[in-house]
Amino acid sequence: MMEAMCAESVVDGLDPEQAAAVLAPRGPVCVLAGAGTGKTRTITRRIAHLVSTGHVKASQVLAVTFTARAAGEMRSRLRELGIGGDGTQVQARTFHAAALRQLRYFWPQVVGDTPWQLLDRKFAAVSQAAHRCGFATDTDTVRDLLSEIEWAKGTLIAPEDYPAAAARARRTPPADPERVARVYSTYETLKVRSGEGMYLDFDDLLLHTAAALEDNAAVAEEFRDRYRCFVVDEYQDVTPLQQRVLDAWLGDRDDLTVVGDANQTIYSFTGASPKYLLDFSRRFPDATVVRLERDYRSTPQVVDLANRVIGAARGRIAGTRLELVGQRPPGPEPTFAEFDDEPAEAQAVAKAVAKLMGKGVPASEIAVLYRINAQSEVYEQAFTEAGIPYQVRGGEGFFQRAEVRQAVNALRQVAARDDLPEDADRGSNLLSLVRASLVPLGLSDTEPDGAQARERWASLVALVQLTEELLEHEPELTLEMLLRELAARAEARQPPTVQGVTLASLHAAKGLEWDAVFLVGLTDGTLPISHVLGDKETPPDQAGVEEERRLLYVGVTRARVHLQLSWALSRTQGGRRSRRRSRFLHGLVPDSSPASKIAEPASSKKKRPQCRICGKPLLGTTATMLGRCEGCPSNLDENLLVALKEWRRERSKEMKVPAYVVFSDNTLVAIAEQQPRDDRALVKIPGIGAKKLEQYGADVLALVRGERTVDTLDI
Repeated sequence: MMEAMCAESVVDGLDPEQAAAVLAPRGPVCVLAGAGTGKTRTITRRIAHLVSTGHVKASQVLAVTFTARAAGEMRSRLRELGIGGDGTQVQARTFHAAALRQLRYFWPQVVGDTPWQLLDRKFAAVSQAAHRCGFATDTDTVRDLLSEIEWAKGTLIAPEDYPAAAARARRTPPADPERVARVYSTYETLKVRSGEGMYLDFDDLLLHTAAALEDNAAVAEEFRDRYRCFVVDEYQDVTPLQQRVLDAWLGDRDDLTVVGDANQTIYSFTGASPKYLLDFSRRFPDATVVRLERDYRSTPQVVDLANRVIGAARGRIAGTRLELVGQRPPGPEPTFAEFDDEPAEAQAVAKAVAKLMGKGVPASEIAVLYRINAQSEVYEQAFTEAGIPYQVRGGEGFFQRAEVRQAVNALRQVAARDDLPEDADRGSNLLSLVRASLVPLGLSDTEPDGAQARERWASLVALVQLTEELLEHEPELTLEMLLRELAARAEARQPPTVQGVTLASLHAAKGLEWDAVFLVGLTDGTLPISHVLGDKETPPDQAGVEEERRLLYVGVTRARVHLQLSWALSRTQGGRRSRRRSRFLHGLVPDSSPASKIAEPASSKKKRPQCRICGKPLLGTTATMLGRCEGCPSNLDENLLVALKEWRRERSKEMKVPAYVVFSDNTLVAIAEQQPRDDRALVKIPGIGAKKLEQYGADVLALVRGERTVDTLDI
C-alpha cells in the first residue's frame, strides 16, 4: 500500500485556486476551469489526495471523460503521482467504455441468457431503416439521419416524440421530421433479432446501464459498493442520457467532482447541455465551487482577446463566464487581416507560416483552424505550392473525401462520352458542364439542411469554384485538362502525417493547443454559420449564434503565443467582394490595424449607414437596425419598449402569427431608442417598409407620442 501523500506535497506547485479544489472536503465539488488553467492537473491531484488520505481506495474511483485520449492522459498522470502502486488503479474511462464494462458484468443478472452484441458501426443498420422508409441511402443522407437518431437518444427522446422535440430544439433534419421519426423507429426495431438476441449501439449501453441500476436493487448495491467516488471531466458536454447514467451511479450519494467551462460548450448539436454544470450548486447547495481563471497556456495578449470575444456573449452561459488572467510572459499582439479572396488569404497564411518556421517555430506547433472541413482545400493547395508539410486533423484531405472522389469520377464519366455537343466541354461552357454533372451529387443553388448534406454541398461548391479559378487563368480550359489538374493536385497532396502544420476544424481543435494559430475564413455566414442566422422568413437562432461565438473563443484559446484572425471578401479570385467579416469581430479589430478599414462591395455605390452616436460605419444587422454601434450608449425609453412589446403581443395574437412577423425585437428597440415622430422618420428604421407603415404606422406613432396606451389602441 502506497504511503499517504501529505497535503503539502499534493498541492506542490499549484496556485491557490487549484490547491483549494484539490483539498476541498469530500462531497460535491464543482471546478469551473477556464481554457489553459490546468484542470487535468487539478483533478488528478484531487484524486491523488482523496486516495492518499484514505478517503477512498484507488479502485473505488471512477473518473469519466469524453475521449479515450483524455482518459489515457488522466491515467498516465495518476501513475506519475504514484496512485495504483498497490496493484489497484483508478478507473479512468469514457462514459461509453465504463458503461460497456459494467453492462457486460451485470447483464446475466439483469436480462439473463438473452445474448447481445455491440453495434459499433450503425451506418448499415440506419441505411437499411432508411431504405425501408423510402429514403435515398447515399452516404450523406444516412449520416444525417444517424446524427438525428443519436441526438434523440442522447436527449432521451423516443421516436414518437422526435418531431415535436426537433421543432422545439430548432433542428434542421434532412427530411420531414415525421419521416425521420419513422426511420428512427425502424432502426430500433431492426436491432432486435427474433430468437437471436439483440444489437446494442453505444447509446443503448448507457440506457441499459442506467436501467440496470435504477430497476435492480441488488445490482445497484453491488455497483455502489464497488465505486464510491466519481469525477467527471468536461461536464459542460454531458447529455441528458449521460447525466441519467451518472445519477444512477451516484444514487443518493454526493461524492462527486465535476470540472467544466460553460464558455466552451460547442456540442449542443449532439444533445450536450451546460445546464447540469450551471445548476450544480442548486442541486448540491453545500457544494464547494472553485473558479480556475489563471491561464498558463496563452500570453496575456491572447488571453485579453479571448476575454473580449466571450465578453460580448449573451444568455445564461454568459452570466457565468470566467475572466481569464494570463500568466505567461508578454508576447506579440494578435493580428487581423482582410483579403480580397480566399486564395489570397490562403497564400498569405502560407507565407506567414513559412516565416514563423524560418524563425524556429516547428511546423507541428502551427495550426490553421476553420469552421467547416470544406474550407481546407484552398489551404491544402497553398501549402502544397509553398512546399509546407501539413496534416488534416478531424477529417480527410479535400481530395480524399468521398463526395470529391465521386465528383471526379462523375466528371471522368462525362469526359468518356462521345455524344457531347461540340465545345460543350471547354472554355465558357465547361463551367456549366461541371455544374450539371455535380447536381445529381448534391450541388444546388441554396445550402441544404442537415450537417452532412451541408458539408457535401460545400465540397462540391469548392470544386466548382476551383474550376472557375482555373478558367480565369486558362480561358480555353477543357474537361480533360481539368481532370489532369485535379489528378495532379490529388497526387501531390500526400503530406507527412507528422511534423506538419495542422489543418483542422474548430470542433476538431477542442482540447488541443499550438504555439501559433491562424483562424481563417471569419465571415458572416461561415462563422457564425449561415443556418443559425435566419432569413426573411425565419428569425435568427440566438442560441445557435452564441454557440458559434463560443467556437471562436475556443479557437482563440488554442494559441499560446502567435495568433492571426483573417477573412476574405470573396470566395474566388476576382469574385464579387460581397462578404463581411464576422460580426464577432466587431469592436475587436484595433483602429491601427490595416484590417480596420471597412471595405465596400465592388458593385455597391451606396455609402454604408453611419452610427448616429459616434459617426462610424455600422457593421452587422443589429447595429444597422438600431442606427448605432452595439457598443455605443443607448437612449432607450424602457416604458415605451414595454408598451411596444405589449402592443405587438396583442397584434400578433389577433393576426394569429408569431410576434416577430409583426416586428422583430431589434425593430422595437430601434423605435424605443429613436422615437420617430412621423411617417418619414419611422420608415428610416430598417425593417419598416411601406406595407408595415400602412399596417402599423398609426399605432406605433401614437405610442411614441404618448397619445395612446395599448388599451386604447384599435386592435
